[in-house]
Amino acid sequence: MKEGIHPEYHDVVFLDQQTGNTFITRSTLNSRETIDVDGTSYPLFKCDVTSESHPFYTGAQTRIVETGRVEKFRARFARTAGTVKKSD
Repeated sequence: MKEGIHPEYHDVVFLDQQTGNTFITRSTLNSRETIDVDGTSYPLFKCDVTSESHPFYTGAQTRIVETGRVEKFRARFARTAGTVKKSD
């Protein structure tokens, strides 16, 4: 590897703003904000969504009820169901 062309790779704390959960990982991210964890100061990055708060991963994702979709389809096209032309 060439010297001086790669960014500094260091520990960073990521904060999930919805749950307040924090985790430390390594990143090249630079931040003006810092946080003290176990007596050590780390750069802080605030995340809007992580796997701790995303509905897909937490199971809180709303599901579309299949029967409701079928009934909606039938109601929309019920008036055209009797107007099908038959070819002789």
